Amino acid sequence: MEFYHKLDTVMSHFSKSGGFLTVKSGDKVNTMTISWGFIGFLWGKPHFITLVRPTRYTHTLLETADSFTVSVPFGTKASELSFCGSSSGATVDKSRTVTFISSKNVESPIVEGCDMYYECKIDYRETMKDSLIPKSILETMYKNDLHDIYIGEIVNCY
Repeated sequence: MEFYHKLDTVMSHFSKSGGFLTVKSGDKVNTMTISWGFIGFLWGKPHFITLVRPTRYTHTLLETADSFTVSVPFGTKASELSFCGSSSGATVDKSRTVTFISSKNVESPIVEGCDMYYECKIDYRETMKDSLIPKSILETMYKNDLHDIYIGEIVNCY
C-alpha cells in the first residue's frame, strides 16, 4: 500500500477545503469536515492523525469506535463540506447530504464521490494538555475547547 500516493495533491486540497472524517459506532454513522490532520509514518506503519473537539458529535462516536475514514475530494464537494462542517450529526442526518458507502477494511464507511480515501484503525487517543501548548497558539486557536488527538493506522488507501 502506497499511503504517500498523491500525497501532495491530497494535502493541498485537504488544507484548503478539507475532507470528511467519518466514523461508525454501533448503528450510528456521522461525518464532519476536517482540515487539520497529518499523514506520516509512526510505529513502523503509516498513520493518519486527526484532531476532534469533545463538543463535536463525531467525538462521541470516536470514543467507542475502533476506526475512522478520511475521504478527500479534489474540489468537487464544496457545498457538502460546508454543510458537514456547520451542522451537527446529533440533530441532522448527514446521509441526506452525502452518500456513505462501505469501506474495504474497516467498519466506518467512506463518503462517495471523493478522490482519495484513507481507512484507519484507531491505535491511540489522548486529550491535549493546555500546559504543553504555546500561549500564542492557545490564545488564537482555543477558548477552553482543546482537541482530542486520534492516531489511526492507515490500513488501506485508494
